[in-house]
Amino acid sequence: MTRRTDWAEYAHPAAPRERGSRGDGGTAGEGDGGYEDPRGDTGADPYGEDVPRGERGTRRRRGRRSGFGEPADDPQDRGSSLSSRAEKEEPSADPAERARAICLRLLTGTPRTRKQLADALRKREIPEEVADEVLSRFEEVGLIDDGAFADAWVESRHHGRGLSRRALARELRTKGVDSVLIDEAVGQLDSEQEETTARELVARKLRATRGLDRDKRLRRLAGMLARKGYSEGMALRVVRQALEEEGEDTEGLGDEGF
Repeated sequence: MTRRTDWAEYAHPAAPRERGSRGDGGTAGEGDGGYEDPRGDTGADPYGEDVPRGERGTRRRRGRRSGFGEPADDPQDRGSSLSSRAEKEEPSADPAERARAICLRLLTGTPRTRKQLADALRKREIPEEVADEVLSRFEEVGLIDDGAFADAWVESRHHGRGLSRRALARELRTKGVDSVLIDEAVGQLDSEQEETTARELVARKLRATRGLDRDKRLRRLAGMLARKGYSEGMALRVVRQALEEEGEDTEGLGDEGF
């Protein structure tokens, strides 16, 4: 089910690889790591869950290795960030040369989608026809591969942050990934895997809710899952089962939602 993408070619543009060529290392999300947003990390989950203090350093380090060190924030802010980095480029009278230099610099270290690069070129006032030509050429040689990007994003963000298929699809849409590629990427996860991940998330958070009344525990735990994109039905089912295993009486609990 899990596929891993080797992003080495992005850091070394001279040696592009065909899409589908993957390393055979371990799964990006093994353990409690995976996708992480190390820059500005305060230990707060962007979907609302606090990250336990003891896990912060580990997640930061693994987030760097994943190749996706950028936060999943507003795409306009991302475009601004990409553009500011590209300001270091040497000026060139040839727009195509400038566009290639900007893209190569941005692709060194972190994979990008075509839309992210197009936004950066637009902010640098590269003519649209020139940008399209350069980006298409980069796709031909494998330096831009939105499908591989989506595959790796789903693998890491699900195992590292526990995001549901719905949340992952939403993130990929903000990055300009085509809907067909998004469907293929999130298709790596089935409903059984999704529910297993939801149970693991609840188990990690359960101890922090002990001492609260059962209704508040339900709202807090189910709300955490909802922020990660899980449906209300799955969230209630998983939380009720976890509370029952602790001896809580769950009769009627959550019948009116949370």
